[in-house]
Parts: sequence; C-alpha cells; structure tokens
Amino acid sequence: MFQFIHPQSEKPNYTIGQTWGALKKAWRGYKIAKVQSDTAKMTEYAKKIRTLEHDLGVKQAEFPELNLS
Repeated sequence: MFQFIHPQSEKPNYTIGQTWGALKKAWRGYKIAKVQSDTAKMTEYAKKIRTLEHDLGVKQAEFPELNLS
C-alpha cells in the first residue's frame, strides 16, 4: 500500500485528484515507451512520475534501468 505523508507543496496548482490522474497517465506512457524501447520517452515519463509522486507525498518509484532512483 501507499504510505502517505503531507503533500510537499503548500500551494498546489492542481487538485489531488488531478495529480493522481496525471500519475496514471504518466505510468501508461512509460509502459508504452518501454514496449517500444524508446529510452528518451521512458526517461521523460520516469521524471514526471517521480515528480508527481513527490507532490502527492508517496514513495517515489525507482527506475534502475534509467539510473533514476
């Protein structure tokens, strides 16, 4: 399960629901890019995923194949 902490931003630009939706879309894009072996897009999506997870206050995913942890 997720371990929630307080959101990192005091004045968020988006609602929590919008941020979760963006995170879901980013994961979908990452998975598609991985199937297509598109490293550039995988890196782009991985950075978005980590940023959104940070904003939500959940544990950030690690991407060892991209050297992102």
